Parts: sequence; structure tokens; C-alpha cells
Amino acid sequence: MLPFPTRLLLAFDCPIHEPAETIRRALSLALTHYYPVAGRLDGGGGIACTGEGVPFVGARASCALGDAMATLQQMDLTISCPGVFCRDVVDPLLLVQVTEFSCGGYVVGVTWNHILADGAGMGQFLTAVGELARGVSPPSVAPVRHWDEALLRLPSSMVAAQRSTAADSSAPPRRLVRRDIALPSSLIARIKGESGCTVFEAVTAVIWRSRARATMSGDPGSPAPLTFLCNVRARVGVCAGYYGNCVVGQVVPATSGAVASSSIAGLARLIRRAKEDVPDLLSRLSAGGEAAGAGGGGGPQPEWYSGLGVISWMNLGIDAADFGGGRPSRVMWHEELALFPSCIVCPPCKGGALNVSSLCVKPEHSDAFLGEVTKLSHGGLV
Repeated sequence: MLPFPTRLLLAFDCPIHEPAETIRRALSLALTHYYPVAGRLDGGGGIACTGEGVPFVGARASCALGDAMATLQQMDLTISCPGVFCRDVVDPLLLVQVTEFSCGGYVVGVTWNHILADGAGMGQFLTAVGELARGVSPPSVAPVRHWDEALLRLPSSMVAAQRSTAADSSAPPRRLVRRDIALPSSLIARIKGESGCTVFEAVTAVIWRSRARATMSGDPGSPAPLTFLCNVRARVGVCAGYYGNCVVGQVVPATSGAVASSSIAGLARLIRRAKEDVPDLLSRLSAGGEAAGAGGGGGPQPEWYSGLGVISWMNLGIDAADFGGGRPSRVMWHEELALFPSCIVCPPCKGGALNVSSLCVKPEHSDAFLGEVTKLSHGGLV
């Protein structure tokens, strides 16, 4: 992974005793098990185990968590990483803020550098902090950091292409319109019933088509590729407890016209076939080949706004953190800028709705995008 920050919010509506101090102590204990987390970027794309620690902030809000739930994204609930999207700085790998609300609820804001861990790795770490907060020591999963020989290294040409793209000063992070979309369980059930797909495939198909219809220009042949990350721990046989990065990106090439005119069930099946192709993708990478469309050969890259990246935080353990009062009532992506149009599928909120945090459309396309999603949520499938 290239160094870039990811920010998430864990909202807890069940009070615990002194949440900020409880989590601070547990975090300190966790660093003795996960010592690289207390290090810094080494300036060369790696981690220096300096033991400098994790910046931590305890804060208070004068309102109740329930009253603020709809506006959490506008509140200052995470610590910003000073070198956002810069590769020549020596930044902390993890920053944590705990904000206590007047009702006793609290929000844990986590900013981590993706060089440190992927979503599954961060879920494992936060679960360990929760266990230590509840007096479980050592954590139930022993952390593994060393490089496992089973893991694949990306071909050097692909790494070079990714670094070149990320370092391109003409493509700084963009401020797209933030939309937090609650998709009702009834919609997901209808799509699954029609296509036999998974929740992720159903949600991604809804977002992909809705965005294509909202942003499509006059050329239906313009590219509208979908990219999603796959956790491949089980496929490459890494050691249990490994918390670094173990993901590959899969690309589904398509045109805007094809996506906009497809049925939701058809798009879901297309995404499923791409997921089923991951073993072949791993074989090509293992043999030193390139992943089509993922940064190696394959012709010119699409314009930055044409594609869509989707990441799932479901089933990774991010919502398993329990600091003493139970699991979070809501998990949210808390980013304000994106290198390219992106969505994160978050675990379901307490009450059943599935939340998608998105930075994927320009202001002029925002209302049309939300309108397409709303039509699917309240009507039949086409």
C-alpha cells in the first residue's frame, strides 16, 4: 500500500465509565503487543519502529449523541494527519480521539495510515484494544507482523505505476460531495432474491448504476470502470493474526451506457463474476504478470472522475470493538477528500439499515445521484 490516511468513526450509545481514560489505558497496553503501531513512516514507504507512541485526544461535546448522530460528519471528531497524501513526511501511523457526549455516549475517531494495516488488520487491532479495556489480557488473537512468505509482492511495474499516479501533482485529492446513504434491508433482500447475490454485490450494483445514470455525459461509450478491494487472507494462507495489508484490487471494465442501462441484478452478477476471478488474478500476480486495468499495461488510464472505487468494511471486525458497553451502534467513514470517486460500505446501523459513506459525485450530480438511489429504495427493481 502507498501511504495515505483513512479515518473512521465508531459511535457508542451505551455509556461506560470514563471512556476517554479507559480507552487511553487500553490503547497503551495494546501497543506493547502491536509495537509497530507506535512507530512512524520511515520516509521511504515503510515503517520505522521508533516507539514514539500514538497521539491521543480526549474531548467533550455539549449535546447528546442521539441529537448529533445526523451531523457527526460535520463535527471535529478525528485528529487530522499532518502529512495527508504526502510521501516525504514522517507521520504517526495511528491517531485516536475519544469524544464524550452529554448523554454518556461517546465516539471513537480513528485515523490510520494504510501502510500500517488494511480494514481487517485495523479491525483486529481495535478488537484487541476493546478486550484490554474489558480486562482480557493478553488479547485473544496474537498479532503477527512479519512478512509471510505466502504473501505476494506486486510486480515492480505495477508498483511504479501506482506511485507515479499518487505522486502526480496534477491529481491532488478532490473535494467531492459527501453523501451518507442508508439502504433499507428490504431493498437488499429484493436484489438478493432476484439475483442470488451477496449484500456487497447488491449494494455495489445500486451505487454503481445510480452514479452512472447521474454522471453520464453525452457519450455512452465513455469508460465507467468499477474497482473494489478483496481481502485475500484465506486464499494465500497467511498466518492467523496477521494485521498488515493483504488485499488485491479487482477492476470491472464497463462503459457508462452499459452500466446505466443494465438491470441491478445483471450488474450484481457481473460483480460476482469479477470476485470469482480473484484466484486467477492472484495466479497472474504470482507469475509476475499484470492485473488488467489495475495499474499495469493495458492502455491509457480513464479520466479520474469516470471510475468508481468501492470498499467494504463489513465482516472485517471493525464493528466488533467493545470497550465495555457493547459494540458500536454505527460505523462511519469520516474522510473529506478523495483521490478518486469512492464509497465505503459500512456495517449495518443499529436498527438494520445498511450505511454507505460516499465521496463519489460532483456537486452538479449530487441530487440526481441521490434521486436514483431513492427510486430504487422506494420502488421496484429494473
